[in-house]
Amino acid sequence: TERVLSVILDRDAAKWFKPGRGQFQLFYKWGAEQREYQPDFVAETEDAIYMLEPKARNDLQDGEVIAKKDSAIRWCQYATDHAAKNRGKPWTYLLIPHDAIAENMTLKGLVAQFAVR
Repeated sequence: TERVLSVILDRDAAKWFKPGRGQFQLFYKWGAEQREYQPDFVAETEDAIYMLEPKARNDLQDGEVIAKKDSAIRWCQYATDHAAKNRGKPWTYLLIPHDAIAENMTLKGLVAQFAVR
């Protein structure tokens, strides 16, 4: 799934990368712990920046996946607010079921279906 998504990003994004540990300072609460979350991909287009997380469809309702998603949505909103004040691009989080990713998909199509706001 990640390989296929990287093919899509190579084709459709101006640039993309796989974030390293600590790069976003993105944390979520899980039980009594504060855990760090690294999205699988970040991609930039002409008008926006996307955090993309492919996930097995049967894991989409998992409590930890939801906690990560909620944290990433908040982070993207803060980043978008900052970008709006500084002529930057809006940020959007995508939680994508693994079986929805195919080489004939486009980044624009994935955004239309799986952007979480």
